[in-house]
Amino acid sequence: MKLTTKGRYAVTAMLDLCCQDADSPVSLIDISKRQEISLSYLEQLFAKLRRRGLVRSVRGPGGGYLLVASPSSISIADIIRAVDEPIRATSCDEGDVEGCRKATRCITHHLWERVGTHINNYLESIHLASLIDEIRSGTLDMRKEPGFAP
Repeated sequence: MKLTTKGRYAVTAMLDLCCQDADSPVSLIDISKRQEISLSYLEQLFAKLRRRGLVRSVRGPGGGYLLVASPSSISIADIIRAVDEPIRATSCDEGDVEGCRKATRCITHHLWERVGTHINNYLESIHLASLIDEIRSGTLDMRKEPGFAP
């Protein structure tokens, strides 16, 4: 599985959104500055997150984005899938041999398919709320992470 910047930045931005006041919209400009992610890239990501029902936008002065659901109900897998990142370890297209190098599945296909299932299950088990709890308890010290400013 190759997780691109699309998936990583989406998770980072959603975590940043959770670290702010839950009742006030958070502007993408603020997230962009705190996380050092291009504003235009964030706009693309949040359009996808909004279409998938993870965030909602508030227009006008003081506008920005809010979570639609509780951080305890949004998994990391939800976020990654929302921005069109596949959570698979195979290079094959879903249900299609075309993505494989041969006309038939490679001999390790089922191994990588199981690895992808484990990764997906793991990312499904982690929710934004648990990461916030880890940050607040000091278990996960994001201050040591580059680009994190709650």
